[in-house]
Amino acid sequence: MTERYMVEPDVGFINEVIGLGGQDLKKCYQCATCAVACPISPDNKPFPRKEMIAASWGLKDKLVGNADIWLCHNCGDCSTLCPRGAKPGDVLAAVRSYAIQEYARPKKLADMINNPKKLPVLMAIPVVLFLVIGLMAKLFGLHWLDITPNGDSIVHAKFIHSTLVDVVMIPTFFFSIGVFALGLRRFMADIHKDALICGKTDKEKIDPKGFVEALVKVIPTVLQHKKFTECGENAERATSHMMVFFGFLGLFIVTNIFFVVMYGFGIHGPYSQLNPVKWLGNIAGVSLIIGAALMIKDRITKDDQVSAYKDWFIVVLALALGLTGMLTQMTRIGGAACMSYSIYLLHLICIWTFFISLPFSKFAHIIYRTVAMAYMEYSGRK
Repeated sequence: MTERYMVEPDVGFINEVIGLGGQDLKKCYQCATCAVACPISPDNKPFPRKEMIAASWGLKDKLVGNADIWLCHNCGDCSTLCPRGAKPGDVLAAVRSYAIQEYARPKKLADMINNPKKLPVLMAIPVVLFLVIGLMAKLFGLHWLDITPNGDSIVHAKFIHSTLVDVVMIPTFFFSIGVFALGLRRFMADIHKDALICGKTDKEKIDPKGFVEALVKVIPTVLQHKKFTECGENAERATSHMMVFFGFLGLFIVTNIFFVVMYGFGIHGPYSQLNPVKWLGNIAGVSLIIGAALMIKDRITKDDQVSAYKDWFIVVLALALGLTGMLTQMTRIGGAACMSYSIYLLHLICIWTFFISLPFSKFAHIIYRTVAMAYMEYSGRK
């Protein structure tokens, strides 16, 4: 017997998807070319045709908790071959952006991060935190903030003490981790419920051990960006994405090593340029800058590619992180104290903005997509 489903269109959701970059959604006339053309779509219940139907009808509940929207890597094959120019890849990218905002809490912070008009306010928050906490510390005899540092050598800790930086950054980082944890909990429950309803799995409950094993299996695929290289239209994107990804990974490793060295062994910077960890940091920084620059170049040169604020935010912030970090170091070595301290403050602002925006912006793709890929592996869907 044919299953009955009461359609309850959400016009507001349709408008949200259109506003997030899916403006060609209504051109779709369900020819299924996209599902046939996609080289990474599963044989069982392939995407993105069914997602295009749900988006056209405003079926929010069929999309937000659907793991398949994350399996799409927006390679562009479906959009190129679409006879009506509906751009299914951009529509699914818009749905993913909506899903990120749906799972992230609090909503007001998500709106601030994804609203270009509120970006100045967002970036002013860390400056206010540094000033308030630093000045309060001085009342208790702790000199964490020195607006006019002096001395022959340039040491950024003379300007804003490392402890003050950590007091601001570490809680922000763990706040984002907490937001991710709560969002992923809801996400996992939703994608499993959707998979049961749609017949993508016959497992009543998720086995934690089995899921972790599946996650371990997909990690190499994520690290090697294999799904990007399977696409035909924009396969070259794999290079820039890998450079940004490993740039961030390398800088994360370096930051943690120096954190342990400073607080565990009491060895404070600046550190020698001959230090192997410093080499890794410099290589990762250059990788981040080049990768982000290539992404920006790709978006500028491709007129047919939809680029919303959410897309520019992530690549520009990545480039700003890399450039301010490298310039802070170069101006310190060059002896330009005033310039070095100023760029250092900009670098700290970029780091804080990166931390706070992780669960609310396109940066969250790496987490949600990895979990969705692991779930597909776990459920045995090929």
